[in-house]
Amino acid sequence: MRAAFYTEQGPAREVLKVGEQPTPEPGPGEVRVRLRTSGVNPSDWKSRRGGAGRKISAPLVIPHSDGAGDIDAVGSGVPASRIGERVWLWNGQWERAFGTAAQSIALPSAQAVVLPDPIDYAAGACLGIPALTALQAVRLSQVERGSVVLVSGGAGAVGHYAVQFAKARGARVLASVSGDAKAAHARAAGADSVINYRSEDVGARVRQLTDGRGVDAVIEVDLAANAKLLPAVLKAHGVVVVYGTGATEASIPSQWLMLNSSTLRLFLIYDLSVADRAAVLDELGALLAQGRLVHAVGHRFPLDAIAEAHEAVERGAVIGNVVLDIP
Repeated sequence: MRAAFYTEQGPAREVLKVGEQPTPEPGPGEVRVRLRTSGVNPSDWKSRRGGAGRKISAPLVIPHSDGAGDIDAVGSGVPASRIGERVWLWNGQWERAFGTAAQSIALPSAQAVVLPDPIDYAAGACLGIPALTALQAVRLSQVERGSVVLVSGGAGAVGHYAVQFAKARGARVLASVSGDAKAAHARAAGADSVINYRSEDVGARVRQLTDGRGVDAVIEVDLAANAKLLPAVLKAHGVVVVYGTGATEASIPSQWLMLNSSTLRLFLIYDLSVADRAAVLDELGALLAQGRLVHAVGHRFPLDAIAEAHEAVERGAVIGNVVLDIP
């Protein structure tokens, strides 16, 4: 099969190669998926680049955890009726050497989820990390009808979905962004108000929009950068859900959080409990079946251009998800 891979960490153009690799065979309880698309996420380029304690996980790595395609073979214990199913994948390269930047992948059957017919393969490659992260963040934030939530980075791959999931639960959504194009992107997802953190005082604007009360919940993309804003935006007994941070350590307003009985929740989307994984998959599946989500595919690259795709994500040059088309 044709696949992208690297055998050492470093800059994309120096270490990423595309060539022939053995086609995997599904083991017991596994399916093999003939991939049509592969999603590129920040964790992919960070693992490939290395540094900050990230070491290469195997002598040869086929990157990427997200993707979509068709099941073309099954291992023992998996019904043959699964062959031919259109599916999207989660955790394709989590604790595994061989991910989705290839023509085929073999992985546990449960990690290949049926992709409803109206949804194309490119959108399917956006679900494993961006959509599931956003949905788990919204679940942990406990937002409901009438809640007010601030989505930090509301135009990002995760933030764009988080806006939609919070709106689906009846929340009023404020989103912070870094420019006019991203503001339009967040509004298209359903954000009620958008705050440009480069030109506006986020705390002052949130207080203005909430009549001085602050928000019930914050969904945070970068704790290290934005923790200092929490006293200005969060109401007492509020919830902060963190799915990302830009540094290995963060300084938080701990005394303020304690005095205001705030809840701080951090999670890693790759490592959900069995119950949480089942809950997010069920809720996402229902929303997909209802056709209620907007999937933002910002740019599609061919597999041979994987280095350019990694660079685009690393620079933050694309609004929306970056997807590889697999030949």
